[in-house]
Amino acid sequence: MQTILALSAQGVWIMRRILVVDDSATMRKMVIASLRDLTDVSFSEAGNGLEAIEQLEVAPFDLMILDLNMPDMHGLEVLKFVLGHPSYHDTPIVILTTKGDENSRSKAIAAGAACYLTKPFEPKFLASEIRQLLTSVSV
Repeated sequence: MQTILALSAQGVWIMRRILVVDDSATMRKMVIASLRDLTDVSFSEAGNGLEAIEQLEVAPFDLMILDLNMPDMHGLEVLKFVLGHPSYHDTPIVILTTKGDENSRSKAIAAGAACYLTKPFEPKFLASEIRQLLTSVSV
């Protein structure tokens, strides 16, 4: 297991928070299970884009894993909203979607996605990408 910790400005080690946003509860559980070897990371879940935006006010997070095809609010809209928020403009957002076309990928990357992965995904690759992004995030 690799520990993902961040040293705050006050010199205190803190746990990293990841928000997993997907309209499929099964997919959210699969993503979280894929990242189980990351220690000192906690997870929150949202079943759609509106819930994800509500989570912004509940507690801060260090990274978001976001589906594109969801009811109520498309993932691309969520991506733009989150990165437009002053508190989250530098937050890495990983797109994890069934949409493998170049147009969708280009739009997400242009809007600021840190990474674009397609389903089905390789759990070890997802964990590697998340680990790398978390170690690059400043607290």
